[in-house]
Amino acid sequence: MSESKDPQDPANSSGAASPGSKALQPLMGIVRRFFAGNASAAPSQPAGPTDEELLTRWNSTEVDHRRVEWFTPTGSEPINGVVLFLHGHGGVMLSKNPVFTRLFETHRLAAVCPDGKRSWWLDFVCPEFDAEVTPQRWLLDSVVPWIEQQFQVQPPGIALLGVSMGGQGVLQLAYRHAMKFPVVAAIAPAVDFHQLYGSGIPLDQIFPDTETARQATVVLNLHPLSWPRFQFFCCDPQDHEWFDGAARLGMKLSSSGILHERDLDTTAGGHTWDYFNHMAPRCLAHIAGSLKKLADEAG
Repeated sequence: MSESKDPQDPANSSGAASPGSKALQPLMGIVRRFFAGNASAAPSQPAGPTDEELLTRWNSTEVDHRRVEWFTPTGSEPINGVVLFLHGHGGVMLSKNPVFTRLFETHRLAAVCPDGKRSWWLDFVCPEFDAEVTPQRWLLDSVVPWIEQQFQVQPPGIALLGVSMGGQGVLQLAYRHAMKFPVVAAIAPAVDFHQLYGSGIPLDQIFPDTETARQATVVLNLHPLSWPRFQFFCCDPQDHEWFDGAARLGMKLSSSGILHERDLDTTAGGHTWDYFNHMAPRCLAHIAGSLKKLADEAG
């Protein structure tokens, strides 16, 4: 692509340059380099908090004797919402993750990470989690009220975010309570979790057989008249365990006329934290933008 030419620049004039213009060329080059250098230099600004400083803003408490970690952005300005993050099967929270933490700070979003064990965040009893209370009921009846009290933010100002097991968990929650949670983002959601039945994990104690587990998956529990307005999910094509389920979910949503955004093309390491971190900016931009739209609509 050719560069646009400045008609005032003697070097770009047609025909042979005059002796006077030749003499000016070295001076013009110096002027251009001077201003180009200034344009590329960012203005001096006070340095913001380091990653290490931001990570110290994570706190931990207990809600119904279960661990909950939370993050608050720096500064005294009002936050723009709260992100309820559901972890994966490995139980990895975000309190040691500088990528997600920096994004929460950038978008002025508080974050809450409850510990759900290996419960799959379903509305079914998981003995490893609790003998009577389902993980989903705990979120709705205890964690959300705690968020409301702690941050003075009520739904729909609480967005859902999850990875892997937690990715399908936030979709389950949003599809069942679309008015309460209209904003959701799922990274590498383990949609077809029934395929793990019989592998010796707590899933075997939640369901009696593979078919019962399959009936509880997200794809089979979509409501064509009630779905979250702002939903985004993504999965790496190299995520051989969970990609097909995510693709099937996308096709089901499209065939049902349910509006959503998805990215099933970006690849960055398969089902790993490299991929989760890589997709974090896209997910947090989706969440922040959607929460702003809701706030603008509310006036």
